Parts: sequence; C-alpha cells; structure tokens
Amino acid sequence: MESAEAHVRPSFDAHLQAVDLDLLRKKGTLTLSRTRVLRELETSRNPRYRSQLEKALTDLNAELLRLEPANARTATA
Repeated sequence: MESAEAHVRPSFDAHLQAVDLDLLRKKGTLTLSRTRVLRELETSRNPRYRSQLEKALTDLNAELLRLEPANARTATA
C-alpha cells in the first residue's frame, strides 16, 4: 500500500509544481509588461497614448492582484 501511495504522490507533486511554474511565468510576464508601460508613461507626451497606457497599467495591476495566492482563495470562496 505504501508503494502505491509513493507512486501516486510524485505525479500529484509534479502537477502542483507545473501549476506553480505556470503562475510564476504569468506573473513574470505581467510584471515585465507593467514595467514597460510605466517607462513609456514617464516619457510619453501624447494625451491619447498616455490614456491608453494608464488603462493598460490598471488592467495589468488588476491581473497581478488576481494572481496573488491570498486573493485567489477569496475569489473562489
């Protein structure tokens, strides 16, 4: 019985690790995008483009907040 449990557990752990890695990749991508948007906001003078960048920043912040573990638990509860 112990050998059966040992055989099942690694695949479960591997799945959790894959989910965690995917979450880290998404957060990294969003963080890089957020950094780029902030840099462009610093240098942009066009009001229309600034407005687009501000909306993009709001969306990126919301998505990053949604991916946080504490917020993910409350969103599903």
